[in-house]
Amino acid sequence: MALRFLADHCISNTIIQTLRDADYEVVRLRDILPVESPDRIVIAKTQKIDAVLISMNGDFADIVTYPPNNFKGIVALQMRNHAEVLNQLMVRLMGYLKEHSGMEYFRGKLVVVEVNRRRIRE
Repeated sequence: MALRFLADHCISNTIIQTLRDADYEVVRLRDILPVESPDRIVIAKTQKIDAVLISMNGDFADIVTYPPNNFKGIVALQMRNHAEVLNQLMVRLMGYLKEHSGMEYFRGKLVVVEVNRRRIRE
């Protein structure tokens, strides 16, 4: 199954369009839930629509609160309030997605993407 993402409210249109241009399906949170929805509702909706959550919300990178093995996949982008690194971050993310393009790969994983590294927690 091709990758399907639910883009959290903090994901910019630039990131969404980059993913769509690469033929990934991206559902925007604001199109299916109120933007101010609690994280637990967001992650539940992600599961319900069979998607991988993509977010910049650091809460979703907390493996105690959101154990990766309970979810269909979480991609946490980390820019640390440095918008100037967005292009580099997207290059790292897109390279990774090119290598791992199926939904099954992401099941039970938290993928933390930073400019200079990528970490995977299971």
